Amino acid sequence: MPQSDGPLHDVARIVEALERHGVEYLLIGGVAAIGYGAQRPTEDTDCVVRRSRANLERLAEALVELNARLRVASMSDAEAKRLPVQIDATTLELAGMTTWMTDAGPFDVLAGLQAADGHLVPYEELIERATTLQGDGFVIRAASLEDIIEAKEHANRPKDREGLPELRSIRDASRD
Repeated sequence: MPQSDGPLHDVARIVEALERHGVEYLLIGGVAAIGYGAQRPTEDTDCVVRRSRANLERLAEALVELNARLRVASMSDAEAKRLPVQIDATTLELAGMTTWMTDAGPFDVLAGLQAADGHLVPYEELIERATTLQGDGFVIRAASLEDIIEAKEHANRPKDREGLPELRSIRDASRD
């Protein structure tokens, strides 16, 4: 979903909040792809989190710190700010995926990544293959490039198909 009227995207601020609250997470999507060397810009931060109650409580604290509000396609950011949304572990537990606008820009939280066969790969499996990458002045933990490619292949959206050649090229170059 393109960013429309919300705050500018500030990955470092989102990562700092997640780290400060001790959230167990992996970045995925465009931010992770950029960490691997992709040039394609992104307008949001996507992550997969450990779904334990304690971790979801820490995530809720980070979202509150970032002044999160739901991102709803048919609403402006100002309208979304007025929605009565309780941000806590229970709300996060009940949702497999949530899309937020924060004071640091758009932020999506997923329960896992889709594998080639369509099953959801949870944080606990993704972390085994994860990589630590240098961001622009900060360090991120990202899902493996192979897991990101597989998820984009499965999603098969136009924007994913457009970005796949570059990601495959980066993967192939790293194997040489």
